[in-house]
Amino acid sequence: MLLTHVFETLGYQTIGWRTDIDNHRSQQAIERLGAKKDGVIRGNRVRRDGVISDTVMYSVVSSEWADIKPKLAAKIQSVY
Repeated sequence: MLLTHVFETLGYQTIGWRTDIDNHRSQQAIERLGAKKDGVIRGNRVRRDGVISDTVMYSVVSSEWADIKPKLAAKIQSVY
């Protein structure tokens, strides 16, 4: 619903996500949404424990939304 609002109501061209390089569960979840991996920003943040970490960037652009939307709808229907 949020992606529909962002692309269809607000008219955004791109929506993005970022997650820690070691957060594999979040990366998999973002990829299941249909987002594409844009790349890794190396050493751009310091974790609470003081470790310097990388960030993985993902995005969906408006031209991809038409293909992604029915796949997400099907996933939602299969849960209910």
